[in-house]
Amino acid sequence: MDVTDATADPTPRRATVVVIGAGQAGLSAGHHLVRRGFVAADDARDAQDASGAPATGGAGTPGTDAGRASFVVLDAEDGPGGAWRHRWASLTMRTVNGIFDLPRFPKPPIDPDAPSRDAVPEYFAAFERAEGLPIHRPVTVTAVRRADADPDGDLLVEAGGEVWRTRAIVNATGTWNTPVLPVYPGQEIFRGRQLHTRDYVAAEDFAEQRVAIVGGGISAVQLLEEVSRHATVLWYTRREPVFRDGDFRPEVEGRMVIERVTADVEAGEPSGSVVSYTGQLWTAAALAARERGVLHRRPMFTAIEPDGVREADGSHTPVDVLLWATGFRAHLPHLDPLALRNDRGGIALRGTQVADEPRVHLVGFGPSQSTVGANRAGRVAAWAIAEHLGVPRPARRPTRAG
Repeated sequence: MDVTDATADPTPRRATVVVIGAGQAGLSAGHHLVRRGFVAADDARDAQDASGAPATGGAGTPGTDAGRASFVVLDAEDGPGGAWRHRWASLTMRTVNGIFDLPRFPKPPIDPDAPSRDAVPEYFAAFERAEGLPIHRPVTVTAVRRADADPDGDLLVEAGGEVWRTRAIVNATGTWNTPVLPVYPGQEIFRGRQLHTRDYVAAEDFAEQRVAIVGGGISAVQLLEEVSRHATVLWYTRREPVFRDGDFRPEVEGRMVIERVTADVEAGEPSGSVVSYTGQLWTAAALAARERGVLHRRPMFTAIEPDGVREADGSHTPVDVLLWATGFRAHLPHLDPLALRNDRGGIALRGTQVADEPRVHLVGFGPSQSTVGANRAGRVAAWAIAEHLGVPRPARRPTRAG
């Protein structure tokens, strides 16, 4: 067990709950904490400074004012929008897979041709202003540790040169900062360019080149369709893609997918890629690629050579660029001191709560990776924490700040 001596830093900051990340899941959690009566940790500290008395509530709950629990949101980005700030310019609001409204805050009319990396951060920024959430940025959380051996004790969140002492955390760090990069023989001797989806900027960057796109998900097909307008594209997947016929209905197929992912995470199994649960969808990009005759999949190559790849049949294919559209995994290195993973690499959850560490809630993880799932998970986590800590329900719902 990794335990930190809480006396090492005599002046940690305090908040009953620390939310890590201000993407859709983190913003939803913040909204629902407010609705359950939590106040900004800074407000609690200001009240303490003014009175000269410690700002503690019942049962030693840290960071409260007159019995009111507090929270703070720590976000590594330097502005609103989470990972959407980094999407490529051609990913417009017309081509994204749908952005569910933030809680009680409908999206305004948005130009479908607006880049999602502009439109979504603007929408998130409007929500933050309306909610008045206590978001600190840019603040990168580097570690979460147990303050002592008490299983119901405090956690210490190390972030931005400070330490926050808290009773619970809501982790909402998403996946963008942990791209999956497969390892293949010869990768280190390839003389061309290698990049991951997260590094992609524009299809024009590959004009007149031979580009190998690796991956069987929705992003891989979208990039295939775009890049093939400027370059020769070779599409590689480990398995033959299976495209779903008919529409994907969230209320039917979507519910079934969530049930499957939930069963996996409750069993402590590592959840797979989105496409492994949904199957490949006939998106606009997939239909356009098929219409243009470029939707041709090759079996995965067996090795990478200085100027190309060795095909499954033993032949050699020259390649200038390797574009890995191989997805992402949950970004959780800061939770490593808590040793949450089992021997299979999974983290067992009950709802949003880590089964073996009830002070930690994961949102935007497993079954809540979609934007609608992230909204629901934020609410589940906020209410579960409030009930666990005995935070009384407010007599009336707080009004929106600002």
